[in-house]
Amino acid sequence: MGAPTAKVSVARPSAAAAPSEETREAGRAAGGKHAFVARMRRPRRPRIWFEIALVAVSYWTYSMIRNAVPEQQAAAMHNADWIWHVEHLLGIAVERSVNHAVNGVTWLIVSMNYYYATLHFVVTIGVLVWLFRRHPGRYGATRTVIFATTGVALVGYYLFPLAPPRLMEGGGFVDTVRVHGTWGSMASGNLADMSNQYAAMPSMHIGWAVWCGITLAVLARPLWVRVLGVLYPVTTLVVIVATANHFWLDAVGGVLCLGFGYGLAYTWYGHLPHRLPRHLALAPATSSRQATA
Repeated sequence: MGAPTAKVSVARPSAAAAPSEETREAGRAAGGKHAFVARMRRPRRPRIWFEIALVAVSYWTYSMIRNAVPEQQAAAMHNADWIWHVEHLLGIAVERSVNHAVNGVTWLIVSMNYYYATLHFVVTIGVLVWLFRRHPGRYGATRTVIFATTGVALVGYYLFPLAPPRLMEGGGFVDTVRVHGTWGSMASGNLADMSNQYAAMPSMHIGWAVWCGITLAVLARPLWVRVLGVLYPVTTLVVIVATANHFWLDAVGGVLCLGFGYGLAYTWYGHLPHRLPRHLALAPATSSRQATA
């Protein structure tokens, strides 16, 4: 007689183990939500009309909010004295010496006045246009950096009103725009009433200039353009100090705001802007049509 054979029973899944319709519906909803977020975080091809409108509305909003911040003169002067004292403690309070030295060379200081009044906008817009045309896949993320940088700077203007060195009472600084009659600057002269004079911290001249410099240094191919990218924020730092529009520490504030902008872009896109593809991938339908053509 053979050995008795053991019966192996195979457990069948019970009806209770099958996912319910509610569970499947919740899964589909969660999947749809994740897909929506993934689509929102994916770099998109920029549209020229949208970008022009976005830049125009954003700059108008930035100017309105910045200039609507209460010009708390007493607090701004007190904060300027405090910054000046801190810089003396740190051994970096040389702004007045730089201001007086450069002011002694008329052609140089006048050139710096015009540099301060114009290149801040010209170079930034130029880099945005270059990104739009040559690096569309990186444009959105890089643009997000500067928008976030500017947005957090508005918080600084509200919380920490600061008089620039040229407006300090008894500071001994030379207001180079007023002395040399430089045209077109909102820092001094006839156009001063159009701009908040106590929004010196953080310095967006530095925040935007370092953004331009990093963008050109890591993305441009010609060596001379990369070199200019490095020199531009360095030159801007000298200009804002020589013209007595900012303290050294205002520049530090601008760099910290820029760091926030890069952190936000990295969190949203999952990569630093220059790590994203230069060009966006074609949509699947477009690719299949091109493959069969």
